[in-house]
Amino acid sequence: MKSIFFSVVLVLSLVYCFSLLGNAAIPCGTVDMKAATCISFATGKDAKPSAACCSGLQQLVQTVKSVDDRKVICRCLKAGVKNFAGVQDKFLSQIPNACKIKVGFPVSMNTNCET
Repeated sequence: MKSIFFSVVLVLSLVYCFSLLGNAAIPCGTVDMKAATCISFATGKDAKPSAACCSGLQQLVQTVKSVDDRKVICRCLKAGVKNFAGVQDKFLSQIPNACKIKVGFPVSMNTNCET
């Protein structure tokens, strides 16, 4: 269950990581499944994001068609990350660069998804 919810991490947090909007073209459950494998890195248990983590996040990026999509994904990730103890901003902020994903804003648990 925890691993399924990580998508909220990103973005964590990431991933952060992706800002989505009100009319989600992608449901939070899908976001969670794509980002779930990033939890081990976001909590400091793994030295780098797994290939599955990066792949899932890259798939999320490909679904973004508008600013609203980015806001929705961001909200999903922020909500999801709250369900995992030990997620740290210092790890979340590294995910986009480690996975070669351009998000255009700093990834943090405190990212404002509305901007």
